[in-house]
Amino acid sequence: MNDLYEKENLFEDIGELDQLDFGGKSESEVNEKIEFVEENLWTKLEKAGKKISFAKDILALFNYIKDPAVAWYRKAIVVAALVYFIVPVDAIPDLIPFFGYLDDLGVIAALLKYLGHELQEYYPANYRS
Repeated sequence: MNDLYEKENLFEDIGELDQLDFGGKSESEVNEKIEFVEENLWTKLEKAGKKISFAKDILALFNYIKDPAVAWYRKAIVVAALVYFIVPVDAIPDLIPFFGYLDDLGVIAALLKYLGHELQEYYPANYRS
């Protein structure tokens, strides 16, 4: 946090995090959280840039939640992980050099393991095996 602008944005993100409660998990609530992901994911990926090696996985997860054939309760799990990635206030703050994205990577890796091959078709074509 080198400047005041980043500090102000951090406090705004904390406020957004407080509003994101996955306790009820109704379909409409999950859809609202999908909108939050849509609005903030691309900014986060731009900021993260070359610091992360799992951007293709993030894109696959985003494509997964946009698929109308996927059940809303499965989307809720993915949305929770993407919100964790987007919001910089987490176990290891994203602003810490070298280590800031390790916890995000752990959450995304666990989700990828959970979803398994179900996620394969959602990767961009050049990353499919």
